[in-house]
Amino acid sequence: MYFYHFGLRELPFTLTPNTNFYLGLESHNEALAVLFTALKTGEGFIKVVGEVGTGKTLICRKLLNEIPDNFVTAYIPNPYLEPDELRRAVAVELGVQQAQSMSVQLLTQRIQQRLLELNSQGNSVVLILDEAQALPGESLEALRLFTNIETETRKLLQVVLFAQPELDERLAEKAFRQLKQRITFSYKLRPLNTLEVEHYIQHRLQVAGHNSAPLFSRALAKKVAKVSGGVPRLVNIICHKMLMLAYGEGRYQLTNKHLSRAIEDTEGMQNKTSGKFYLISLLIVTVLAGLYFSWDILGTLL
Repeated sequence: MYFYHFGLRELPFTLTPNTNFYLGLESHNEALAVLFTALKTGEGFIKVVGEVGTGKTLICRKLLNEIPDNFVTAYIPNPYLEPDELRRAVAVELGVQQAQSMSVQLLTQRIQQRLLELNSQGNSVVLILDEAQALPGESLEALRLFTNIETETRKLLQVVLFAQPELDERLAEKAFRQLKQRITFSYKLRPLNTLEVEHYIQHRLQVAGHNSAPLFSRALAKKVAKVSGGVPRLVNIICHKMLMLAYGEGRYQLTNKHLSRAIEDTEGMQNKTSGKFYLISLLIVTVLAGLYFSWDILGTLL
């Protein structure tokens, strides 16, 4: 793979959220500050909304890694669950025994007992849901009822929702007005600006081990920012393909041509009538086939 070609230890632009690459951009730091401040208050729902690819899952993982020790977390990454499934998932995360086999009524009682037990030990409990816009309507209502469990002085369960903007559209409906009123803190992630994209690209390369001359000029990084709209996931996709192209050509400097071809090969960004569509895919296949046959011939000679 190209990381040897460019003197890297690992791939810098993977799509898997990796907190080792966390940069601490203004929008992401503000979101974390809102989350930690809200958790200290011990009240209600907390919501972080952002478009696809703006870094919600990365911030979610950063929160899970850095949340204080006195918090017990229940993390549900895929909340497309009916109310009964949601209750059982929460119960399992909280350590309720035999949660999958007991009745709904008994399960609710055990969850409440577990929350009281954790509270008596000096712990706060937070339920964190990623992709919360996927929650069915009845499950949203079940989630609200969860937060009714409280002592005379505090809620026993806080809920953090990471979601796409579709969640706000759903909460605007009259049926969810009670839940909307319980959202005490909210933050909306924004795309990166041009300077942040430049910093983002250089930071990820540096973390991945690059310490030579810059691979992306400032002018090129500015163009990446423009075509990606400042969405980190799209920045990663474009930069990854540009590095693949340069590697396939044996080059060490990225150019506007690499950017143009990366755009053509990226779903939703390319001109679908272009005869160059899937050029990179073909190039990758050619490069990998060449490497395979080189190793095969070498093995035969040995």
